[in-house]
Amino acid sequence: MKLIITIPAYNEEKTIAKVIREIPKRISGIKKIEIIVVDDGSTDNTAKIAKQNGAIVIKHTCNRGLAKAFKTGLNAALARGADIIVNTDADFQYNQKQIPELIKPILEGKADIVLGSRFKGWIEEMPLSKRLGNKLATAVVRLVTGYKISDAQTGFRAFSREAALRMNVLSDYTYTQETLLIAAEHKLKVVEIPVDFRKRADRSRLISSIWSYAKKAGATILLAYLSYKPLKVFLTLGALLILAGLFAGIKVLMHYFATGLVQPYLPTALLSSLLLILGFEVVIIGLVAEMIKLNRKTLEEILYRLKK
Repeated sequence: MKLIITIPAYNEEKTIAKVIREIPKRISGIKKIEIIVVDDGSTDNTAKIAKQNGAIVIKHTCNRGLAKAFKTGLNAALARGADIIVNTDADFQYNQKQIPELIKPILEGKADIVLGSRFKGWIEEMPLSKRLGNKLATAVVRLVTGYKISDAQTGFRAFSREAALRMNVLSDYTYTQETLLIAAEHKLKVVEIPVDFRKRADRSRLISSIWSYAKKAGATILLAYLSYKPLKVFLTLGALLILAGLFAGIKVLMHYFATGLVQPYLPTALLSSLLLILGFEVVIIGLVAEMIKLNRKTLEEILYRLKK
């Protein structure tokens, strides 16, 4: 079994060496361990220090974002024949000595993806706003995926080769939520283990503010959900509009049948007609979106077979 640890990194020269050195050199059940650092356009010595500490370095010429760096690392690990892939952060907040525990469910055939849950484990420090933001985002992901998880945002996670082959992340911002939506779409087994989470030494490169992160992460979840469940979303929205239109038109119809006139309720009649038209149009959009989804699934299956 070959294990590859991928580390997306952007200007992490102060911590990247500590992260690499903390990764266990030997793990039971694993014959070979490799480390890939994806230098996402760093302007400091992140790449140089990573190489000096034995990592394989893949460089982006500019900062393309965490999701792109994650995807680059995942594809590189698959190309190098990884049987298990662990993704971790470059800021030394996660305890790399817990990697054997993280991959154990995969080695035992009990999971396809393993999440390192900070909320089930030990947290040295996490600002209240970030804690609440993580909890809210996790609740949304739990609702749309059906996975009973406590930490959907964790950057410390393991993938079996089969699970990694299924990951086609489209987001430009973060991969954490979308990978779980993909997992749910393909009915992959996801489990959690408790992990340690240290205090960050400096400011987060990903989260400039909790509100900015909430907007971008929320948009990622919404777009990913629309991509995987378009018919459900548009049918629900269309049905609500149609019901609202019918409800608004009840009084108009009752008055018309009683008097043969619509005039006193003309604005309501126009509103009812507009809602009904919009409702039917939304349903049609849902059917078209479902057809696009089926085409995308075919393309994803082709990509999966090519990668495999």
